[in-house]
Amino acid sequence: MKTELSLEFFPPQTPEGVAKLRAARGELAALKPTFFSVTYGAGGSTRERTFDIIKEILAEGHGAAPHLSCIGSTRAGIREILEQYKAAGIRRIVALRGDLPSGMAQAGELRYANELVDFIRAETGDCFSIEVAAYPEWHPQARNPQEDLQAFARKIQAGANSAITQYFYNPDAYFNFVDEARALGVSVPIVPGIMPIVSFAKLARFSDMCGAEIPRWMRRKFECYYDDTASIRAFGLDVVTGLCERLLAGGAPGMHFYTMNQSALTLEICRRLRVV
Repeated sequence: MKTELSLEFFPPQTPEGVAKLRAARGELAALKPTFFSVTYGAGGSTRERTFDIIKEILAEGHGAAPHLSCIGSTRAGIREILEQYKAAGIRRIVALRGDLPSGMAQAGELRYANELVDFIRAETGDCFSIEVAAYPEWHPQARNPQEDLQAFARKIQAGANSAITQYFYNPDAYFNFVDEARALGVSVPIVPGIMPIVSFAKLARFSDMCGAEIPRWMRRKFECYYDDTASIRAFGLDVVTGLCERLLAGGAPGMHFYTMNQSALTLEICRRLRVV
C-alpha cells in the first residue's frame, strides 16, 4: 500500500532561492506526494510569493496547498484570497491562526483557526479540502494540554478534513495525542509532521521557539559530535527514519515532511522506508 506523503516549502526571498526550490521540487516529485504545501508569512507577509509558487506547482501537474493564516486579516481580505484560489484551481488549503507580525497591534477580525475554517466553509462550501495544525506536545501558548486539545477539536468541528502535526521526535507523544483526540470524537486523519535534521544547532534554536521537544538522549548524542557534520547527518537520518518506521507501524495515515526547501534528506529517508 502506498504511503501518503505531503511536502512543505517556504517562499524564497531571492531569485537564487527560487531556482534552488525549483530544483529541489523537481527531485522530490519522484516521491509522487499527494500535495506540496507552501507556507504563509506572519500577517500574510509572503502572500504573493506563496501564491506564485503554488501556481507553479499546479502548472507542473502536482497537488498544491497554500497556507492561509487569519491573524491580522479581515474577512474581506480573506474572501478575496479565497476567490483567487478558486479561480486558480486550488482545491486544498492549510488553514492556520498564524502569528501576529512584529509591531502589529490588532489581531484582526478572525482570531482563531476554528473561526477561519468556519469562514472558509461558509464562503465556499466544500470547494476546498482543509488541513489544520495539531500539536502533540501542546501549542506553546496553550495554558494546559486539555485546553489545547479542545482548541484542536473545535477546528475539526468547524469543518476541517484532516490535520498535520507540529514536528516531534517522541512517537508516544503522537500516539497519545491521537488517542485523546479520538476520545473527543475527532475522526479525521492526523498526519505526523516530520522534520529531517540538517543542523542540530538550528534545530535546537527552532525547537526552543516553537515548543517541540528534543529528547535528552538525542541532545546528548548530537552534542558529542560537535561540528562533525557527517556524523550529525548520519545520526539524524537514523533517528528520523526510525521515528517514521514506528509511526507507520503504529497506524499513522501518512507523513508530512518539513523539507526546508531541500530534497536530499527527505529523499534518503523515503528511500530507507521504501516509499520511493
